[in-house]
Amino acid sequence: MTTQTERRAAPRRCLAIVLAAGEGKRMRSALPKVLHKVAGRSMLAHVLDSVARAGADAVAVVVGPGRDDVAAEARAAAPEARILVQAERLGTAHAVLAARDALAEGFDDVLVLFADTPLTRPETFAHLREKLSDGAGIAVLGFEPEDPTGYGRLLTDNDGALLAIREHKDASPAELAVGACNAGLMALDGKRALDWLARIGNSNAQKEYYLPDAVVMARGEGAACALVMAPAQEVLGVNDRAQLAVAEAEIQRRLRLAAMLGGATLVAPETVFFSFDTVLGSDVVVEPHVVFGPGVTVGDGSVIHSFSHLEGATLAKNVAIGPYARLRPGANLADKVRIGNFVEIKKADIGEGAKVNHLTYIGDASIGPRANIGAGVITCNYDGFLKYRTRIGADAFIGSNSALVAPVEIGDGAFVGSGSVVTENVEADALAVARGRQAVLPGWAAAFRKKMAALKAAK
Repeated sequence: MTTQTERRAAPRRCLAIVLAAGEGKRMRSALPKVLHKVAGRSMLAHVLDSVARAGADAVAVVVGPGRDDVAAEARAAAPEARILVQAERLGTAHAVLAARDALAEGFDDVLVLFADTPLTRPETFAHLREKLSDGAGIAVLGFEPEDPTGYGRLLTDNDGALLAIREHKDASPAELAVGACNAGLMALDGKRALDWLARIGNSNAQKEYYLPDAVVMARGEGAACALVMAPAQEVLGVNDRAQLAVAEAEIQRRLRLAAMLGGATLVAPETVFFSFDTVLGSDVVVEPHVVFGPGVTVGDGSVIHSFSHLEGATLAKNVAIGPYARLRPGANLADKVRIGNFVEIKKADIGEGAKVNHLTYIGDASIGPRANIGAGVITCNYDGFLKYRTRIGADAFIGSNSALVAPVEIGDGAFVGSGSVVTENVEADALAVARGRQAVLPGWAAAFRKKMAALKAAK
């Protein structure tokens, strides 16, 4: 007889079935519900990432008919995922059976998940799997909501084993008093899951095949059914925009806490918004009202001043940006770079110690170490059809209110006079002045005012 220790020691193969075929009509959106984003990533992608980190060996994503957009997102998040179509929506058990061929392969563990529950942690999925490795036939995820109305109740024996899942409308008054509710997610013994699911009937008011009925099938064969409880916010299912906002708030709370525990200072945490993949180094300071879009890495000792927006940007060590700075995708800032107020950087490499301090746009450019870019400078990188690159050398100085018309190169140590429109390359250590010659006409202004006053009086 196999002992519990031996069961745990043996490697177990896991199939995760993610149900993503719901229409999500309550979202009132042309976008499928599971593609709505939380912390910069779709709910579907959140779930796929969590099951991967929980050790799933294979993933099947069940989508609705014609939902190529959902299938594409699934493949982007999990390239090896099998995409299966639920042609008719006849209940959750029916949806799981869209993965019949995968279930027939005999995985040890089968996780059944919903693509609209983006907050469930990998550790919770792993806990469900542990119950199976301990010998349970099914492990059900439960929670205790403040208001259990509408949720199926989890009925247990004195030892905490799950006896049944009773739908709200079918529960007795005593059963309705039970606080533990069904979150919908579960793990099943992979060797028996297909048989249990295939025998679920639809003798109910909705004439649908319900996944919770698998518990009845399992217990009918003497299989143990275990219960794992999770915090209510972790199993939140998103059905409308209000619940989407609740999910966003919860994941932001987690991300802020992780950032601070990781060594970053958030001056006003509740005003800072992260993406799922934001990386902050140690001793980073983030001032109030900062937004991190996807793809941002901030090196040690850097300071992000208030009201800055970053997306797709990499900051090295001891960088300072803002306030009111915008870093767009492709912004790469080396050590000790200074990006000031109302500066926008896009697809540009800024060398070590360079300064871009005021009211400036740098796009499609390379700026050398220690270069100084004055206020109001613009790299003119687009002619309406194509983008062109500007290259500014080390220690160069670009005077205020200058326009650099790409493609153009400014050599190391070169100066560009304020107000210049530079259309040709400037060699190293040269001075370039490209503006009209100033003309001064003494007394012209007084004569002009006298003339215009007479014309106005005549009218």
